[in-house]
Amino acid sequence: MNDSKRWFITGVSSGFGRLLAEAALGRGDSVVGTLRNAEQIDQFEALAPGRAHAIVLDVTDRKRIPGAIHDGVSTLGGLDILVNNAGYGLAGALEELDEDEIDHAIETNLSGTIYVTKAALPALRESKGHILNFSSMAGLVGLPGMAAYCAAKHGVEGFSESLSGELKPFGISVTLIEPGGFRTNFFKGSERIARAPLSIYDTTPAGMTRAGLSGAGDLMPGDPARAIGAILIAVDAQHPPLRLVLGGDALSSVRSKLESVSANLAEWEHVTLSTGFPKP
Repeated sequence: MNDSKRWFITGVSSGFGRLLAEAALGRGDSVVGTLRNAEQIDQFEALAPGRAHAIVLDVTDRKRIPGAIHDGVSTLGGLDILVNNAGYGLAGALEELDEDEIDHAIETNLSGTIYVTKAALPALRESKGHILNFSSMAGLVGLPGMAAYCAAKHGVEGFSESLSGELKPFGISVTLIEPGGFRTNFFKGSERIARAPLSIYDTTPAGMTRAGLSGAGDLMPGDPARAIGAILIAVDAQHPPLRLVLGGDALSSVRSKLESVSANLAEWEHVTLSTGFPKP
């Protein structure tokens, strides 16, 4: 029996996308990976000739997405695992960001995930497949200086949670990948910083995030190789988790957020419950 899987992964030029593609290929699976630069195709396909396939796709190009999915599924002969990985960080106080910076971050990190998933659903229904959506610690915790990025990743969280309920009757699993800080290129050049920073924010939490983000990759506590191992455990699980938090920093932040929400609910419960019609 052939237990090999067929993967479609967005954003395989570097970072988690590339590492996950290499891991899948290393265990004998087949991968279609998307790249924005056609010059990188040969290098990717050389990883595993006949099993590594590259497609040029910018996930902000909605009109191109259905064709890319069709081509990928045709190449693989089906689809078992969809990975929405393509994305980037955007640092800067909201007031510092131009509209095009905000729009592009949301189009890439959120809308791309939505439309790639939509196009892949018919193939995933056939295989009772698995969707992995890369969120972030920032998808659960609001970080000053990353409002646009957090908005997109919080959107990925809500989208994925809703989608999980929609697709469960068809045997399709959905897993949110929620990393903290890992030593990938995310903090070493793939992130973007507000083009027009305002000095009034320099000493605020938002300004400190902006100043400290770039080049901080080598200081991150997470080991990318171990993160990939954890993701593969979730992929192979009989009952995959809806959420997979990666890294002690992410776990601590998420637990603090949950405690804060619980305390907020308790403090304002009397007001919350005062809004219903009086009981007869």
